This record gives sequence, C-alpha cells and structure tokens, in this order.
Amino acid sequence: MVERLERHRTELTGYCYRMLGSGFEAEDAVQETLVRAWRAYDSYDERRGSLRAWLYRIATNVCLDMLRGAQRRALAIDLGPAARAGAPLGPPIAGDRWIHPIPDARALPATDDPGELAVRRETIRLAFVAALQHLPARQRAALILCDVLCWTARETADLLDTTVASVNSALQRARATLRARAPEEARPRDAAHRDLLDRYCAAFERHDVDTLVSLLHEDVTMSMPPFAWWLRGRDQIRLALSAPGASCAGARLRPAEANGSAAFWQTRPDADGVHHPFALVVLEVADGAITDIVTFLDAERLLPLFVTDGSWPDPRGCPALP
Repeated sequence: MVERLERHRTELTGYCYRMLGSGFEAEDAVQETLVRAWRAYDSYDERRGSLRAWLYRIATNVCLDMLRGAQRRALAIDLGPAARAGAPLGPPIAGDRWIHPIPDARALPATDDPGELAVRRETIRLAFVAALQHLPARQRAALILCDVLCWTARETADLLDTTVASVNSALQRARATLRARAPEEARPRDAAHRDLLDRYCAAFERHDVDTLVSLLHEDVTMSMPPFAWWLRGRDQIRLALSAPGASCAGARLRPAEANGSAAFWQTRPDADGVHHPFALVVLEVADGAITDIVTFLDAERLLPLFVTDGSWPDPRGCPALP
C-alpha cells in the first residue's frame, strides 16, 4: 500500500509546488497528503475513481487549507520598483513572502517524451509559478489541473466538488490573468544554449565583467532573495558587478537542476580552500541571452532539499550541461 502511494509522490510534489510556490511547503503538503491517504486507505473505493485522482483530491484540499489566509508569494520584481546600482539592499523579507526554488527531480516525473518534459519544465519556472500566485486558490487549482496536467473539465469539477460550468468559468478568468503575467517561453536546451551557459560560467569565475555583461539581455533583471532589492538592465548590472567589494574572486559555479531552468550552486572557498555553497543561482535564457538572474542566498536552508544523500563534492569549474 505504501508503495502504491509513494509512486505518485513526484507528480504530487510538482502539483503542490505550483499551488504553493515553495519547495519546502510542497514537500510538507505531499507528506500530509500521503499520511491522510494512508490513514484513510481502507475507505478508498477504486470503483469511484482512480487512486491518482483520489490523491489529487486530498492534495488539493491540503493546499487549499495551507493557502487560507496566506500572503501571496512573489519574486522581487513583484514587490516594488527596480533599485539603482549602489543602493543598499535593505532588510531581508520574511521567507513566507518569496517564491522558493525546487529541484527538478522532486517536481518532474520521469518521461521518455522530450516534448512532454519541455512542457513540464515550463510550468515550474520561477516566473510561471509567480504568475500562478496571482490567481485565487481554486482558480489556480483548476488551471493547473486542466492546462498543465491535462485533466478534463469534468474530472476537475469532480475533484473540486463543483460543476463543469464553474470550472470553465474559472479557467476563462485564470487564463486571462495568466496571459498578462506569464513569461515568454524559455529557449530550448540546444547547443547554443549550452554554449551561452558555459561562457557565462567561465566569465563569472574569471570575474570578467565585460564578457559576462555581454551575455545578458538588454532588459535583463537580477535579484537576490531574501532582499527586495533588484536591478533591471545591463548597464545597472555592470555598475553593480564593478563596484568595490563586489568581486566574487575564487567563487565557482556548479551545475544544479532547479525549476526547469539553468541553475548553479555558487560556491566560495574557506580559509583552507575548500568550497562551500553560498547561493543557488537560477537563470532564464531567451533570444540567445540571459534575461533573468535570481540568486537565492539561503543556501544553507536550500541544500538539504537538493542534496538528499548528504554529499557535497568539491566543484571543479563549470562543466557543460547535459
């Protein structure tokens, strides 16, 4: 019985992450879902629906409970206007206000279909998840179930204990909101994409500001949660990276897999030259350039979510991504 429940963990985590906007909360929600399912398993009647649908019903109720009264999670660009290079970071903002990252392996079920995998990656990107947070909770659930997971309106109505007409109405409103906020589609992971990331890593590790900035989109954004401070534009980022004390001398980038996007652990050496994670960097790429850089500074908290076996091999530069 436990094995039957556990085989749905990854897809449920992806669903709860899209609903909640936090890898930590998604893990908690799925754990609560499986505990409730285990306790109520004797009451499950397969004649009334599949085990998967039953688990999604429980997970939806768990997420709706968690979202009741909660503030909307956001990225820095949603919290206020862009800062100017050199402006103080200001105080950190409480963690429950932020979109948090999630490892791909925890949210993306395995598939042999490259097209399906690409769609799944798109729907856990930071900007897409942030756009979802603008939807009321039940609209959010309806849109994820129908447009991301490809449930029918009838199946979604049954899960949400409502009518098909209500689901279709919720979808119409949700899609209109999302069209105004959803990000552009990410660049395919082709050779040019990998080459761009390789050059970015090499420039970063050399602290070659000119080359690094040349790889950025003219309208690029850069932010560093948990601070509301963020920058827009190549010129502002050049000034920030060139400021006294801004050097990341000795830092390295180690590939990670987060939010269906290019991601890296930024590490820094200690006095003995041993590298330790300092931040998780998530990049967006479009039109042959890097369009967004989000540097999550709470690496100590994030690391257990990403590295489950307790190991942390010493990084050796930035090898090409697969």
